[in-house]
Amino acid sequence: MVKIGIIGGSGLDNPKILKHAGEIEVETPYGAPTSVLTCGEIEGVEVVIIARHGKNHSIFPSKVNFRANIWALKEQGCTHILASTAVGSLREEIKPGHLVFPNQFIDHTRKRELTFFDEDVVVHTPMAEPFCSNLIELCSLAAEGMKMPFHKNKAVITIEGPRFSTRAESHMFRSWNADVINMSTVPEVNLAREKKIHYATIAMSTDYDCWREGEESVTWEIIMEIMQKNADHVIKLFLEVIPKIGNYNDVCIK
Repeated sequence: MVKIGIIGGSGLDNPKILKHAGEIEVETPYGAPTSVLTCGEIEGVEVVIIARHGKNHSIFPSKVNFRANIWALKEQGCTHILASTAVGSLREEIKPGHLVFPNQFIDHTRKRELTFFDEDVVVHTPMAEPFCSNLIELCSLAAEGMKMPFHKNKAVITIEGPRFSTRAESHMFRSWNADVINMSTVPEVNLAREKKIHYATIAMSTDYDCWREGEESVTWEIIMEIMQKNADHVIKLFLEVIPKIGNYNDVCIK
């Protein structure tokens, strides 16, 4: 039986997509999650939503309690996580408004708690394939069917934030073969992997970071404008994909 966790990014933690929605407060060994848990159903599938940056977007990236969020979803019985996020594009072909389903990450964070296994026991978790390939395929098929422009199997680099990149950094990340950039995927994906939860990122490109000549440098206002215009695409994707997950032979994580 599947149960889906949704980790909502900017504007994508809307409980109105759920039937029989209710809120619960939980505590974890790592403190409180970044929001109450909103629980409900989508076409009979149980869903739990967490607002990554708080309900009023008051938590900046370095202060997100990633361990509490993933622990809470695991304790609620979530088997899969769909995590929405805004990303900057590091590639010409990934245009603002396009969806991206990464299959690799590069960690360029510095201050975050990256593991559940930092005391008592040493566990080395395989991370060659950090994202769930079957969820990526399901999301890609759904986006294709709804004629949404998308890119799959790309690399996301996560920076510490909350500042944006310098132009030199942006070009460096491009030279590292990163395709998109954000401030939230790491350590969320590796923590989910440690808890053996199938995880996929539903990323929306909002800008070209600052590498592209003649392009306006990214600002928070630009990101929010694009996200608000296109949030419905991500919500429609959730509604299309979630009912199908239980019937999909999802064998990525043993």
